[in-house]
Amino acid sequence: MEPAPPESPADETLHRLQQAAFGYFLSHTNEDNGLVRDSSREGAPCSIAVVGFALSCYPVGVERGWIGRRAAAARVQKALRFFMDSAQSDHADSVTGYRGFYYHFLDMQTGERVWNCELSVIDTTLFVAGALTAAHYFSGADPVEAEIRSLADKIHRRIDFAWALDHETGAFVQGWRPEGGFIHYDWNGYSEAIILYVLAAAGLSREDAGRAYHAWTSCYQWENIYGSDVLYAGPLFIHLFSHAWIDFRGIADAFMAARGTDYFRNTTRTVGLQQTYCHLNPGEFAGYHEHSWGLTACDGPSGRLAMRSGASRDFYGYAARGAPFGPDDGTLAPWAPLACLPFAEEAALRCLTGRLRDFPEVLEQDRFRGSFNPSLPGDGAAGWVSPDCFGLDQGLVVMMIENHRSGLIWKLTRGAAVFRDGLRALGFGGGWLA
Repeated sequence: MEPAPPESPADETLHRLQQAAFGYFLSHTNEDNGLVRDSSREGAPCSIAVVGFALSCYPVGVERGWIGRRAAAARVQKALRFFMDSAQSDHADSVTGYRGFYYHFLDMQTGERVWNCELSVIDTTLFVAGALTAAHYFSGADPVEAEIRSLADKIHRRIDFAWALDHETGAFVQGWRPEGGFIHYDWNGYSEAIILYVLAAAGLSREDAGRAYHAWTSCYQWENIYGSDVLYAGPLFIHLFSHAWIDFRGIADAFMAARGTDYFRNTTRTVGLQQTYCHLNPGEFAGYHEHSWGLTACDGPSGRLAMRSGASRDFYGYAARGAPFGPDDGTLAPWAPLACLPFAEEAALRCLTGRLRDFPEVLEQDRFRGSFNPSLPGDGAAGWVSPDCFGLDQGLVVMMIENHRSGLIWKLTRGAAVFRDGLRALGFGGGWLA
């Protein structure tokens, strides 16, 4: 199809940045197996979550005219064939997954586990969310699109979600390693894992699904911060990842219904919280103000370093930065306003405009680097700038700009029974679910 033309200067900017973010998947995918690099860093492995984002972004690329439908379908088919056929075993070596779950990081060529990483429950879910989204988009009768739908369904149904439940708490464990068994942490308390509970509901009894979700929500942290009631989680990505797929506008579970709100509005409030925090700027960091925000999980400088001010302090490297309770070392995610467009358009566009004007170093060929820290010395006003782009960031940018512009991803998942049924099984109602 013909690409949709830009409608205004702002839309033209979003179109350009979205296309550059989509280009990440064209540049960093192994076309023989569909695996996608975690980051642009030389030698970076595949992240299975990034594959999920890529699978969700291919429909956007087709609709925007950046890739042909057949070429996109072929990429999806390659990836799903690889994951369907890859080795599943409790052995530590030469495998891709176990019990339908997959290891967090894989070798880009062989698809085998690297870095002794965990079998990741949430990253498997993000991969499968992408597979199911692509399957609902590629609805044609030709053999490739039919195979995509079949493979996505088989991959999802093969996951042994019941095995990953903590039978003491009822919640999902975070992962498993063949060397030591289950990781001793559960997915409970508000996090990016809401999509895990939604997609797992299809593989659990209604009793187990309800018990697991209750165990998760019972650890929620409801706070009044800066005069606003909010379901708290400090880093922005927690409030964005599941929302990239699921349209939470107007639908609520029991927890949110009791408080007269929903998860979408909660994310909007969180953007406001970040604005207030950066306006107050308790750490007195450079580049922070009401219209320059974006604390989330990201790359960052590390060690004890001298700032532009002459003072020295410790920096955290890769960390889940958050507001207002930290951690915070002055490092911001330059792509954050794009990911927040559906929730707070005016605030996001104002932050984006200032970021492009004041910190042009955060862009590389119109693609946002992972993070920057203007409190540190550097080649420009942005100070320290991450040398890399990250697949999770790029995927989130593509999906959230599209949800803002056309609602495409949300339309696809609203039409997919597995998403609808999972939400209803967890007690969600109202809005488009009614």
